[in-house]
Amino acid sequence: MNDHYRYNPHHQNQNPHHNLYHFKNKVLNEVEGIVQYGLKEGQYTSYTHALREVSAIAYLMGMGYEPMIARQMVESWEINETFYPQ
Repeated sequence: MNDHYRYNPHHQNQNPHHNLYHFKNKVLNEVEGIVQYGLKEGQYTSYTHALREVSAIAYLMGMGYEPMIARQMVESWEINETFYPQ
């Protein structure tokens, strides 16, 4: 079983309607930079690749990494603009 929720301070007392509106602007502002990055990346690679990259960056940000560090980490996983051997 995954214990991530036990350590998430926002998990307790979650009312989906309250939290949705309370965190909406914060969440959207936090991810806007990587959304724009992904849109540009998709033009040069593929949108599948860009979605993987942006999702990995967002996941790392959710773990507490700063956006630029998360982006650098994910980019370091690429070989010839791909994450997997071809």
